[in-house]
Amino acid sequence: FLSVTEELVRRRAEHNNCEIFSLEEISLHQQEIEKLEHLDKWCRDLKILYLQNNLIPKIENVGKLKKLEYLNVALNNIERIENLEGCEELKKLDLTANFVGELSTIESLKCNIHLKELFLVGNPCTEFEGYRQFVVATLHQLKKYLDSKEIERSERIKALQNYPEVKWKIREQEQAYLLKRAREKEEAQRRMQEKKDEKQKQMDSKLGFDSPDSPQEKSNQAEGDGEQERCRTVDSDDEDRKFWEEPTPYTPESRLETHRYIEEKRKAKDNIRESKKREKTAWTLVTADGKVLNVNVPKLHFSLKDDEENNQIILDLAVYRHLDTSLLDVDVQPTYIRVLVKGKPFQLVLPEEVKPDSSSAKRSQTTGHLVVTMPKAKEIILAKQKVSASIKHSDCNTEQKNTRSGQVEKLEVDPSKYSFPDVTKIIQEKERTGRGPIKLQPQKVTEVKKSCVDFENNEDV
Repeated sequence: FLSVTEELVRRRAEHNNCEIFSLEEISLHQQEIEKLEHLDKWCRDLKILYLQNNLIPKIENVGKLKKLEYLNVALNNIERIENLEGCEELKKLDLTANFVGELSTIESLKCNIHLKELFLVGNPCTEFEGYRQFVVATLHQLKKYLDSKEIERSERIKALQNYPEVKWKIREQEQAYLLKRAREKEEAQRRMQEKKDEKQKQMDSKLGFDSPDSPQEKSNQAEGDGEQERCRTVDSDDEDRKFWEEPTPYTPESRLETHRYIEEKRKAKDNIRESKKREKTAWTLVTADGKVLNVNVPKLHFSLKDDEENNQIILDLAVYRHLDTSLLDVDVQPTYIRVLVKGKPFQLVLPEEVKPDSSSAKRSQTTGHLVVTMPKAKEIILAKQKVSASIKHSDCNTEQKNTRSGQVEKLEVDPSKYSFPDVTKIIQEKERTGRGPIKLQPQKVTEVKKSCVDFENNEDV
């Protein structure tokens, strides 16, 4: 069974900086608690305690909470009102929707002189004849409300007048209820024993299957696995339907049985889910004949660049920006590269053989991309391009160039050869003047002189 643990109390004491010795209020509702304990030792200063919607069968271990003012144990399996004499400051007690049938046990609340409100709605005792009159006459200190209904002075006087007769009726109805509860407990034990025997028979029948000895039976075993799985699913559905459609009385035992059944189903689903997580998907990265495949399980964008100038191959893999680098595993081989992203493989066959030992992998701080640089195994020696020396054109070449195109010549100065500008070469002589903004000579076209021996005047050119 589940009880109150220190870890649970500290977790629910966040509003008090997880300190439990000075805790004044705590909510432990819907925690599947089946035993109430430890709180009277750990939290002596408690004033408000919420324990609704659990599986607590008995009020206990709260007698030392002297400062407790409000106790809420609604929707539990409590059958008796007891062990609250030590709660001297108790003002409000909520027992809504429990199984209190021994109404006479409210007499134990006479010691709680500050009690002003009591809630017993949804308990079997509220169906007793004279229930309200008995409670009002028994608890004189109950000045305000019983089951959210205000207690009038006239009602109390009338209840006190008829108290002996009402008390006798309540005793008779209690005895009848206790006999009924005894039969319900026997019936619940019988049903539980039957279910245990049925489960044991199912286990024995499963273990009693003949093991496949013959080769034919072994070959048929794999084919029958899928059919057995389907049968299990059908059996589970039938079991659920049978459990929920079976009529059962509303008792503490049936409520506890329902809870256990739901918990068992939940654990079975969790186990199946965990087993599926543990079973890693077998990805085919290399075929049986040794052929490496291109695989992109994480479905990431990538680019593969052949850097011929630096004789290397660069892979840019668009890894998630906020993914931790520890979740990446890079493996460079001579003919392919493999990157595991959170266990999912990305594999790419390289167009050329590379050097794994000289490769490097880096992450971009801005985009988070993974950049892997892989030098090629075959080194290529590239000749350096020589800077062509400036060729001085002869007059004839200059004349021919000028006749072919009217492009403007630009002045280029080599600072390594000249420490000062060469003024003499700023303006060159041109046969056709008048094209520039300054006219130094009259406009006339001079004849082209053959100053070069090898010059041939080709009109086609």
